[in-house]
Amino acid sequence: MNLLHFLSQNRAQVLELTLEHLWLVGISTLFAMLVGIPLGILVAHRKGWNKPILTTANIIQTIPSLALFGFLLPVPWLGARSDRLAILALTLYALLPIIRNTYAGIHGVDAAIVEAARGMGMTEWQLLYQVELPLAASVILSGVRIAVVISVGLATIAAAIGAGGLGEFIFRGLAMVDDRVILAGAIPAAVLALLADFGVGWVERRLRAR
Repeated sequence: MNLLHFLSQNRAQVLELTLEHLWLVGISTLFAMLVGIPLGILVAHRKGWNKPILTTANIIQTIPSLALFGFLLPVPWLGARSDRLAILALTLYALLPIIRNTYAGIHGVDAAIVEAARGMGMTEWQLLYQVELPLAASVILSGVRIAVVISVGLATIAAAIGAGGLGEFIFRGLAMVDDRVILAGAIPAAVLALLADFGVGWVERRLRAR
């Protein structure tokens, strides 16, 4: 039985696991944006926060994914639900590119534009929301794009703790030594990563053009 036949026979399960995968990636990326963009703004405007925030995000990025799942597993509220644990881990991994790109985008705004805005009487909040964030939007979105692609790949590891997603097929295929089952999880995950990269990249280019 070839791969296409296997996918056809198990299309309901493939769809279910793909939706679980999308849920894990989508919600963790949303949380990472809600945390990472404000932290990036803080780093850009408060130089004293630069080193501790970026160093912490870098350290998190270097922790192997299975080890991070293991560290978080004993936490009472998180350990009770594997999907919560997976979402937190994916959120932590997605922070670094979002924080870095938010900082780079705001830091890269032309100083002359900032001074002109201040000369017009804008407050710091107005300057941030009406000038800096709109001009930095494409760079920030580039960080989100990287975070999404990273999360799609890492979400396959979430199956190791029972959080579902396309990693279920990959781990099952490894246990069965069956390439078809491994590819049934790996190929849809790769397609999701490519589609996310293309889709977010298209929005990023539109913002840059504007």
